[in-house]
Amino acid sequence: MQRQRWYIADNGVYSKLISVMGRKGQTRMAMWLFSEMRNSGCRPDTSVYNSLISAHLHSKDKPKALAKAVGYFDKMKGMERCMPNVVTYNILLRAFAQAGDVEKVNDLCKDLEESVVTPDIFTFNGVMDAYGKNGMIKEIESVLTRMKRNKLKADIITFNLLIDAYGRKQEFEKMEQVFKSLLRSKEKPTTPTFNSMITNYGKARLRDKAEGIFENMTDMGYKPSYITYECLIMTYGRCDSVSRARDIFDQIVETEKEKKVSTLNSMLDVYCMNGLSMEAHMLFERMHHSKIFPIDSSTYKLLYKAYTKADMKGLVEKLLKYMDGDGIIPNKRFFLDALGAFGSSTSSQKSIDKNIQSRTQASRARN
Repeated sequence: MQRQRWYIADNGVYSKLISVMGRKGQTRMAMWLFSEMRNSGCRPDTSVYNSLISAHLHSKDKPKALAKAVGYFDKMKGMERCMPNVVTYNILLRAFAQAGDVEKVNDLCKDLEESVVTPDIFTFNGVMDAYGKNGMIKEIESVLTRMKRNKLKADIITFNLLIDAYGRKQEFEKMEQVFKSLLRSKEKPTTPTFNSMITNYGKARLRDKAEGIFENMTDMGYKPSYITYECLIMTYGRCDSVSRARDIFDQIVETEKEKKVSTLNSMLDVYCMNGLSMEAHMLFERMHHSKIFPIDSSTYKLLYKAYTKADMKGLVEKLLKYMDGDGIIPNKRFFLDALGAFGSSTSSQKSIDKNIQSRTQASRARN
């Protein structure tokens, strides 16, 4: 672009580039682009600083990233061209909510209320989503109160966030109340609404409740997605109904045109969690030979952890041969994750150490 005659340095281009680098974890490159932009004669504006804040927040060092973000936020307040807008607040509020820093979220909300910026539905949904994933129900309800105070009506995202948050905490009475409110509102449930409820009922081993939601879903004219079927498979697996889970899996094999590796992994996981490692391996071999389902490293990782935990050394060796045949070379993290599945008993650790060594030697030989 820079070599073209028509090129003129533009904030929009730099803003986009900084965002891309941030998402890819290239914080230094994002900072270099920010400096390059200024050297090219461009004056930073709010959108550029928003991109820069987002780039830092993708860093693995979260405390340092949050401190940097606040520093830019304070700097923006002193520059007329770069005054924080609702996007700035949304980015920061979500980040601090994800970090579980309630005090900082409250400070930002107070700051927002005193500013000329008007919060939008994304402001509150973002904070509720972060709190929900942290299981912070009281904080979610506080944000909901703030939202109502700002005369903003809940949209389908809000309803889905509340349903999922209450479901995760197994506060099913509240979850069901929110679902009823959704049905009375102008909004309509989405497939993820039902998937979330099925999943959370399944985790609580409430099979009848999960089946009831699935029936409601189909009665209301919604077509189950592959994720819906995976939620049901896992529900039956947790409720000691392996045969019912297999019935659904076989139905997918016969009727669904597009097959997902996550669906196969769900069925394999059900077998493994119920101590049926041999059945899992038989299904894996059948799918591997038939190529009905795609198989990737996630499948191998799941089975390796399960076989190692069950001390099925013969199956581990078979699995590693399949990995070699598929050209999948496990890294050290692959084996360390397996360690976490069963502890660090001497015999198991020796087995993993041996596998790490043999896989590394095989990899070096190929290279």
